[in-house]
Amino acid sequence: MEPRDLARSAGAKLKGLRVHLALTLREVEARSLKLAEEKKNRDFFISRGWLNNVENGSYTPSIYKLYSLSVIYRDSWTNIISFFGLRPSDIGRDQALFGLGKTHLVPGSDAGDVEKIVLPLRSREELQLDETTLLSRLVQIWGEIPVRLINHLDLRKSMYGYIGLCDFTMYPLIRPGSFVQIDGNQRRIKHGTWRTEFERPIYFVELRDEYVCSWCEIKEGHLIAIPYPNAPVEIRRFPYPQEAEIVGRVTGVAMRIAESGTPLAQEA
Repeated sequence: MEPRDLARSAGAKLKGLRVHLALTLREVEARSLKLAEEKKNRDFFISRGWLNNVENGSYTPSIYKLYSLSVIYRDSWTNIISFFGLRPSDIGRDQALFGLGKTHLVPGSDAGDVEKIVLPLRSREELQLDETTLLSRLVQIWGEIPVRLINHLDLRKSMYGYIGLCDFTMYPLIRPGSFVQIDGNQRRIKHGTWRTEFERPIYFVELRDEYVCSWCEIKEGHLIAIPYPNAPVEIRRFPYPQEAEIVGRVTGVAMRIAESGTPLAQEA
């Protein structure tokens, strides 16, 4: 969408919020003046003439006025700025365009500043963490989830899986309780010689009544699920594709390697 068209669209949506609340331009002006006085900052003030120009697509609000509109219209600031084509969920992916050479800590945020969404899910008692599953099936409870937690997830391009607490197939390369990112476009098993275990593709496979995450080979009409050499799991064979479907290739892993605050070994 062209910038001019985007501005008109954003203005129309802002006007829709105002009209829905039955607020006049003069009332928005008065409320923004009160907010500006409370904040001791004139930048929060919104004149009725300026707002009329924004709604017509002539002006684009500053961050202070966007904040004022969010407060006055009782809408989230993330929704307000999305009218102008800005999505906070893009920040992480855009930051990834510019890698840093040095190892660094990722800055956190105060718990009180984290927005949350409520997902319509199933009962908490039905949640099973022992088995490996797709994330869409893992999240089966009603609950609040911080927006920052899912900012980097792109469910349109990737799927996500959870490695069950009793699944040691790829241990210790991928530990039980890990989350994996899955590229559903890579469903053809690659063959070759791999220099290291990290280069060999790992696949997420759906079986009749479970999932498996492992190295894979196709031989004589069977899919062979190959565990990590040190894992306490045997090689498994499944008729392919009758009893095994490749969901996609694992392209990322998030896992814990030690319990927080727990020493790895006790001194003698």
